[in-house]
Amino acid sequence: MNTYDSLNEQQKQGVLTTEGPVLILAGAGSGKTRVLTHRAAYLIGEKGVKPYHIMAITFTNKAASEMRERIDALVGEGAESVWVSTFHSACVRILRRFGERVGYGGGFTIYDADDQKNLMKEVCKRLEIDTKMFSERSFLNVISSAKDELIGPEQFAADAQGDFARSRQAQVYREYQARLHANNAMDFDDLIMKTVELLKFDAEVRAYYQDKIRYLMVDEYQDTNTAQFELIRLLSSGRRNLCVVGDDDQSIYKFRGANIRNILHFEQYFPEAVVIKLEQNYRSTGNILKAANAVIAHNAGRKEKSLWTEADDGDKIEVLQFDSAYEEADEIARRIARRVGNGDCNYGDVAVLYRTNSQSRLLEEKMIMAGIPYKIVGGVNFYARREIKDLLCYLKAADNGRDDLAVARIVNIPKRGIGAVTLAKAAAFAYEKEIDLFGALERAEEIPGLGRSVSKLRPFTDLICDLRESAKDSGPAAILQEVIERTGYVRELEAEHTDEAQARIENIDELMSKAVAYEQEATQAGEEPTLRGFLEEVALVADIDSWDAEASHVVLMTLHSAKGLEFPHVFLSGMEDGLFPSYLSIVADNSDEEIEEERRLCYVGITRAMESLTLTAAKMRMQRGETQYHMLSRFVKEIPDELVAGGLREAKPHEERGAFRGGAHPAVSMHAMKTTPLAAQTYQAKNFGTKIEKTALSYAQGDRVRHGKFGDGTVAAINDGGRDFEVTVDFDTMGRKKMFASFAKLQKID
Repeated sequence: MNTYDSLNEQQKQGVLTTEGPVLILAGAGSGKTRVLTHRAAYLIGEKGVKPYHIMAITFTNKAASEMRERIDALVGEGAESVWVSTFHSACVRILRRFGERVGYGGGFTIYDADDQKNLMKEVCKRLEIDTKMFSERSFLNVISSAKDELIGPEQFAADAQGDFARSRQAQVYREYQARLHANNAMDFDDLIMKTVELLKFDAEVRAYYQDKIRYLMVDEYQDTNTAQFELIRLLSSGRRNLCVVGDDDQSIYKFRGANIRNILHFEQYFPEAVVIKLEQNYRSTGNILKAANAVIAHNAGRKEKSLWTEADDGDKIEVLQFDSAYEEADEIARRIARRVGNGDCNYGDVAVLYRTNSQSRLLEEKMIMAGIPYKIVGGVNFYARREIKDLLCYLKAADNGRDDLAVARIVNIPKRGIGAVTLAKAAAFAYEKEIDLFGALERAEEIPGLGRSVSKLRPFTDLICDLRESAKDSGPAAILQEVIERTGYVRELEAEHTDEAQARIENIDELMSKAVAYEQEATQAGEEPTLRGFLEEVALVADIDSWDAEASHVVLMTLHSAKGLEFPHVFLSGMEDGLFPSYLSIVADNSDEEIEEERRLCYVGITRAMESLTLTAAKMRMQRGETQYHMLSRFVKEIPDELVAGGLREAKPHEERGAFRGGAHPAVSMHAMKTTPLAAQTYQAKNFGTKIEKTALSYAQGDRVRHGKFGDGTVAAINDGGRDFEVTVDFDTMGRKKMFASFAKLQKID
């Protein structure tokens, strides 16, 4: 049988349509990776394209590794020449070779979020900015957004003229970028932005890569931002053989800069494009897909498509609402334990997904109490842990002598009696002489006022110089071992004799294992393992890359982290208006767009499930130290009744826990809940022992009211949402908005 006979007709069309721009709209679970890998095999085997003229680009190392393995299996010899990479890894590779043309040395350091924050602290201190009023994170977010849109410091400053706040941000942006450059460092946004700059303004480099990459394939295209779109356009504009694969219904990273218009308007950017829809799903049962289709159909900003499957309908979806979040978490744990105990599944078959990280605490507590093995994905990144950062900074200082952040972090680790005053004097000297911090430390005797600190600095500078010599002919594992031995880092931890210290030693052992594994993999690939290569690999790793699909534990993760994964049994917890969709999306100026993004996130959650899906909600939940009351999520109500076990609006109590389906108490219908008289009510908060007073509103439907941000409007509707009232107002200039009364603080006007 021909290799391509296993593909359905739409998949086959995606494989065989090789020339010109192609947009493959790949619904969840429709086999997009299969199409991409077979497409690469077809280009090589049937079209005679040299493997080194093909590039496949995606977002995560995990996805890139999977694609790499599948292409190798299909193509065999020569497949290793296909360039399979993440966006950031591809840009690093380009900049390592041609970075000098945009002002960076080949040994530049890649700064992670922690490095960025530390650098921003220095910038704010130098500019005398009060970080209690303007946080480092707020400046970093503004700068990241600007880089996503390819707006540099100069253009940002020009656009900010006349606006005091934006001008202040421009000043910070300029200084931040100057410090990065002085440190020969780039943040993640720079990797894309500087590569675009290189390709746009250097005709020689652009021509080189356009000739090299004759067929470009891009996965998860709906997640690209403006800078990534421009990178793709520049790389593919030579022959225009661009194939992008994505699903606008799974565009959920707007907060990271993803621009859904890239996929929605693809045919405008590439008028000759061929559009192919993959709608047959190979993952989920019929009822799960029908629920997903019903929810996402409420979005206006999407391309029309509908998932279907040849599989059976399977079990109906369960919707469970509890009095409190404690009961919700408890019942989820009970159900998992019962299913595993009955032999229906293994722990590794189950995922509990939630909208916000804060929801994990209760779930984690209940898993522990029930003796259920679990893992939280998306917690503290391994490489952000203190001991790992310390040792990596030694390696960074050995590799890139201009990295002031790395040097400043480790100059007194272990303690050498070098204090903040000494470091400040050295930094001032470096600034005055226009040299890097390490260069200043090497000239310590020239720095006024250091006194006895000069002798304390010498062992440190000697160590770094020795490590740099070692790096010339030793691999990262040997250099790491040298750091550990000469600093006594592990010996100090062993002397503490605590569980925490032992855990940190185990993390260091894991870092050593990573260094050894890197060397083995590089050697097997015919490459020379280098310190720079190791630092690059660990800098580009993501939390999700460490997820092990074969591990036997329940996975707890946010919905954003779950994208691209699948599980036989899925619990979506916290399905409440105000939590999911979030309160901020409900009251946002562009509420319709924000709600649609939240709905896409719900669609992603639903389509992670293969066999069973359970949606849970709590009437009462502690948030930010306050007990909040919420109505059942509007997304749950968008699922047709016939797809839900017991019927979505049938108020049947759960047989074991007193939970109930349908969003209403067994004694109260949904209609009754929505039409409760607007009188003062008092609620006893279970598990918290506090009484929360909800007073009558000073306005009613039809009254004119004033909002501090949206101005004047007319009350269109008032619904009782439990602890709070949900008020709908038609504002004179801002349109219709829904909000909770306690937050809105509306004032009745005559």
